[in-house]
Amino acid sequence: MKSERLILLFAVVLLTACGFHKTDSSDEQGDTIPMKYARNLTMVRHDGYTEVTIRNPWDTTTVLHRYILLKDLKDSKDLKVSVKGATFVSVPLRRAGVFTAVHCGLIKELGKEPSIRGICEIEYINIPSVRKSVREGRVANFGNAMAPDIEAIMDAQTDGLLISPFENSGGYGRVERLGIPIIECADYMEFSPLARAEWMKFYGMLFGCYDRADSLFAAVESRYLALKAQATQVKERPTLIVEKPYSGIWYVPGGNSSMGILYRDAGADYVFAARPNSGSLPLSIETVFETAQSADIWLIKYNQATPLTLSELKADYPSFAHFRSFQSGRVYGCNQETSRFYEETPFHPDRLLADLLRIIHPELGITAEKSYFCPVK
Repeated sequence: MKSERLILLFAVVLLTACGFHKTDSSDEQGDTIPMKYARNLTMVRHDGYTEVTIRNPWDTTTVLHRYILLKDLKDSKDLKVSVKGATFVSVPLRRAGVFTAVHCGLIKELGKEPSIRGICEIEYINIPSVRKSVREGRVANFGNAMAPDIEAIMDAQTDGLLISPFENSGGYGRVERLGIPIIECADYMEFSPLARAEWMKFYGMLFGCYDRADSLFAAVESRYLALKAQATQVKERPTLIVEKPYSGIWYVPGGNSSMGILYRDAGADYVFAARPNSGSLPLSIETVFETAQSADIWLIKYNQATPLTLSELKADYPSFAHFRSFQSGRVYGCNQETSRFYEETPFHPDRLLADLLRIIHPELGITAEKSYFCPVK
């Protein structure tokens, strides 16, 4: 409770500092929706609307975006006089433009797929029903997420655009000038798997299915914590290396990233766990080789038409053949061409944790609901 009060106090200070004002003091505090894990998201219900504040993950002393969610924008006339610096959004969204595969997957699971009216980069969206809707013209293809088709967005008459923000991106260019609410989906910058998954409550509120999203998160949390508890029973923690080099750089997750925490919760001794980074680390091949050679297990995510093979790995770098994981047959690959890894795991870390436990600690006998990683042969 003490930590929750501190978080709420911090959010109130931010709102005051950044120009949020209400004239009705009787409803000043509102009803805060409890967030157990998410640090960058605050939601407060007021009379007739909900206020959502997203903390800037790259500068936590500032606000990235503030939203006022209400059923009818006609009711916002008086509110706009007393509220400064917020984006007003009419909810539920009925004609959303969704720029990322992961949010398409969540919206579908929440039963709101008909509300998706436009997407970006269909080649990366491995959801058959969404692909079919694009082919049949029910969902517009906005093209590249970094330079979307403005005319297509306008033709789709979207009432909200779900976009992942990036540090120092310089804004959204022409998209910003359309006057369509931009929903900044900063969930991927959260500090733990459950923290990111908890953002589904916000998306549920946007699409008018908060209770369903809240129940889904409760189920995800319960299973994740149960699996994590099982992992604490293991006697040994195998060493783990992940990914492979691209263009001479080996990108690995930092020890404080969501994936780094997942590896820890799965009972693995991740070789870069001591690196405090919460994002991705670009390392030289030589740096990784020093620790990778003796690692017990190697997990690789890749994207290609055919399954990755040990022969391919060896052809890329002959030194791979000397890795302990290579010689013992404990190399596992996740082909993003055929797997729904990115559509499912951000909001279902429980599924990924079960799959990791199946690989890292087979002695626990855990059966994974989804097998994202398969042996590389």
